[in-house]
Amino acid sequence: MKTGLVLLMAILNTTMIYDFNKNSSPRDWRIIDDGVMGGLSQGKFSIDSDGNGVFAGTVSLENNGGFSSVRYQFEKIKVSKDSKVRILLKGDGRDYQFRIKDKASSYYSYITTFKTSGNWETIEIKLSDLYPSFRGQTLNLPNFDSTSFEEIVFLIGNKKNESFQLVLDKIELE
Repeated sequence: MKTGLVLLMAILNTTMIYDFNKNSSPRDWRIIDDGVMGGLSQGKFSIDSDGNGVFAGTVSLENNGGFSSVRYQFEKIKVSKDSKVRILLKGDGRDYQFRIKDKASSYYSYITTFKTSGNWETIEIKLSDLYPSFRGQTLNLPNFDSTSFEEIVFLIGNKKNESFQLVLDKIELE
């Protein structure tokens, strides 16, 4: 009985950010590539036949390029100093950045890098570990300490030409 109560409390303290399924709209997500600065990288976002979100494409270093990203904006989600984002995903063995913005209009993001294994896995990211960055430069500001956020981003930019694929099942806040 005690285990069931702990599990119920964990479920009640979880906020779903995005639960992908066959009815999910790829239009909820927006691609931003290095083309905004003249680069040639190309990312795409789709929903596969299993109902997973798929962020895939190619990163090109030509014309000073080197990144592709996909972002999702939402109504403000409240967080605490101990909040974590938990992401069920299947990567391709490459490194990706996870980014959030406390306000969608902020010019900078709070970021971290995570490695994927090529298998389905759960990535946990403590929000207070995210550091502020703008255009690849770490800013002289504290790590994330806001009481809410309203945008998440997945970005690939490993300073090399490469194809990529990141499959997403669900993203939740604990």
